[in-house]
Amino acid sequence: MSTPHDSAFLKACRREPVPHTPVWFMRQAGRALPEYRALREGTAMLESCFRPDMVTEITLQPVRRFGVDAAIFFSDIVVPLKAIGLDLDIVAGVGPVVAKPFRTAADLDRLVALEATPEITQAVRQLVGELGATPLIGFAGAPFTLASYLIEGGPSKDQRRTKALMYGDPALWSRLMSRLADITLAFLRLQVDAGASAVQLFDSWVGVLPAADYREFVQPHSARILAGVADVPRIHFGVGTGELLHDMGQAGADVVGVDFRVPLDEAVRRIGPGKAVQGNLDPTLVFAPTPVIRAMTERVLQQAKAAEGHVFNLGHGVLPETDPDVLTRIVDHVHEATAR
Repeated sequence: MSTPHDSAFLKACRREPVPHTPVWFMRQAGRALPEYRALREGTAMLESCFRPDMVTEITLQPVRRFGVDAAIFFSDIVVPLKAIGLDLDIVAGVGPVVAKPFRTAADLDRLVALEATPEITQAVRQLVGELGATPLIGFAGAPFTLASYLIEGGPSKDQRRTKALMYGDPALWSRLMSRLADITLAFLRLQVDAGASAVQLFDSWVGVLPAADYREFVQPHSARILAGVADVPRIHFGVGTGELLHDMGQAGADVVGVDFRVPLDEAVRRIGPGKAVQGNLDPTLVFAPTPVIRAMTERVLQQAKAAEGHVFNLGHGVLPETDPDVLTRIVDHVHEATAR
């Protein structure tokens, strides 16, 4: 009987020979799927993340529809913060919004330890049972991105308050990041202990930092998280992180996610040996004519030949207006083109 351990996805993460290049898509579980929108109708985003049956069904939908090689646990970056009782919500068209942004050391008292979260554990266990040989990827946001939401109070284009605190009060910054690393690690451990086969640590906003500042203010905290889940393959992904690829790999990732801005062969050179890569078709290319999509997919596959292991993905998440059938055709094409 095949198991997740034997899957093309986990083999690629471990840089082992694969029967074909595995495929999954960031944000595959959700907004582009009509069945997702029907299921979510009338249910707030954060509420849906704490309903095990809903999480299970949403996570399974793209596996059924696209034939991807891995499932990604349906969640949100701020779910562990909600789980510890912070007053925040996800506002449609905006993103996570924090009622009382973090400004002083006194705000650290709100960052309590993440205890057992039965809803998350139940959802993961249900999924593992349903998925069979298909691996489940655990999900969490990295400390820098969580800190940015807490400090800015919501999404920010320039992270001005976040940078002001980081540079202006490095001691407080370190304490904040340490607390967030504890919470994130606990959230990932819940998922791994319940059966997740791999994890991905998302650092959506860290691309705003120069490499030296990433190494000083961010990398140690992400490294501690990744070290705490070393029993499964670890993927580390950020947006606009072309200058940080090597350092993100050095934080402890087995697989470095590459956004669409850097060609994969160049990314492999920057990352260095001993790592697999994930990516990196531009998510907007799914709106191009079919021959263009096929040609650009082939280009990614050709560039990925420089890598020791490759997981095909988009260079960021699936856009809401994406035609799901296009994603199915991409999966089929990658599988056929790389069959060994």
